[in-house]
Amino acid sequence: MKVVIKSVAIATFALCASGAFAQKGETVKMVRIDALTGLLGPVGTSQMKGYQFFADKFSGAGNPAGVKFEMTFIDNKLSPAESLNALKAAIDQGVRYIVQGNGSSVALALADAVEKHNARNPGKEVLYLNDSAVDPDLTNSKCSYWHFRFDADTSMKIEAMSSFMKDQPDIKNVYILGQNYSHGVQVAKYTKEALARKRPDVKIVGEDLHPLAQVRDFAPYIAKIKAAGADTVVTGNWGSDLSLLLKAANEGGYTGKFFTYYTGVTGAPAALGQNGAGRVYQVAYNHYNMGGQMDKWMTEFNQKYNDDFYTGATIRIFEFLGAAMAKAKSTDPVKVAAAMEGLKVNSFNGEVEMRRTDHQLQQPLYVSVWQKADKKYPYSPEKTGMTLAPVKEYPNYVSSTPTSCQMKRPG
Repeated sequence: MKVVIKSVAIATFALCASGAFAQKGETVKMVRIDALTGLLGPVGTSQMKGYQFFADKFSGAGNPAGVKFEMTFIDNKLSPAESLNALKAAIDQGVRYIVQGNGSSVALALADAVEKHNARNPGKEVLYLNDSAVDPDLTNSKCSYWHFRFDADTSMKIEAMSSFMKDQPDIKNVYILGQNYSHGVQVAKYTKEALARKRPDVKIVGEDLHPLAQVRDFAPYIAKIKAAGADTVVTGNWGSDLSLLLKAANEGGYTGKFFTYYTGVTGAPAALGQNGAGRVYQVAYNHYNMGGQMDKWMTEFNQKYNDDFYTGATIRIFEFLGAAMAKAKSTDPVKVAAAMEGLKVNSFNGEVEMRRTDHQLQQPLYVSVWQKADKKYPYSPEKTGMTLAPVKEYPNYVSSTPTSCQMKRPG
């Protein structure tokens, strides 16, 4: 295992004179455990840059607690087993804040391992901060007090996506294609349930699950989609599994719609290029044309790394940690977890709340569409001349979904 890829030591900023807390000036060590190699490695590598960039922005005077954030990164090769080894290595190094996101199978393994570690090691508890793993079980049947999710889960995303699809009369025949692990299974499940509720006239004309990060040619899947007469594809694919799917659709002459989670993520914009305008949609908690401070950050990030920033949960993690540590007057994960429950923060698109009952962030969701960049929506990912333009916003109360979480709290 290639343990530490890069360490970011953050310079001390001038701190505010008021509100001097016990933790002011402390260094908070954080480790992100995610794939940095292999077919899906480019996604993790891009996200690593995002953590380096925003650890700097939010350190010292950048957060109300006045702490410094120090990030290191461990390549888990998208393996649950490698991730558990990485978790142990991080804990042995004294790290008490673990970050992960890519792969719900990894997330479920980490959540369980953190729960067990904390039960067996009082006084040495760690928090698990989830930026991208969206399996609803993580905040339902398998919820943990020590796990906090900053992305929107699949039930939330499908609720927004299906609400948009409901009003598209040309959608009649849907094909569901996904990666064969917990995330892909959940996308298929919630898509079928939501469409049955909102558009019972829509037919599911096909459904496939394929191996995760192993398929290099999606032409046979596109052929099946076309043969089934599908006018629309719903997919939760990400990384190479989405970019290669979109590439095969272009080359195979498929002209139907795609409803996705991750069109804006590394590789997918380049795979689409000038194709897919008005036909490829994304549902997410942000997009490339948010405006305001986010636009400034994204421009600066692109200039620094020649890359596109898209994992807004990175920002939210630093915002919530800073606010919770200030509230708790401590960097102790036990106190920080208690302070984070029910916490509300004004973020890049308004107020968001960490729901106490299941530790699922409540936030707006956006449906955006692939189109040519213009004066109104100018940001062009991967220099394609195209962009994701927002077509519908679903506020917190609309995108929220119920939880069955029966959380066991310490003490």
